[in-house]
Amino acid sequence: MPLWQMTGEEFLLLNSQNAPSSVEQAEPKEERQSQPKYVYGIAGIAEIFGCSKPTAQKIKNSGIIDSAITQIGRKISINREMAISLVNKHNEKKHKKGY
Repeated sequence: MPLWQMTGEEFLLLNSQNAPSSVEQAEPKEERQSQPKYVYGIAGIAEIFGCSKPTAQKIKNSGIIDSAITQIGRKISINREMAISLVNKHNEKKHKKGY
């Protein structure tokens, strides 16, 4: 039966039958919202740092995150956590030197 033809009571009954069980609700929010360990391509770098693709390309070309990147031909994969820590270390050094 289409939704628009249901009575309120039928809709609530259907909705209660499809509600998640209490076990699913007990799952920690961190696990549901966890991000993948690896991202792929320039778009992945842009996603990590919240920047545009041209800026992500500049970050890659700078060499700062080279040890977080695995590249085979044109395909690149980036370890998210390592890339973030490398950029943070680079920024700490930059601030200590007084740039």
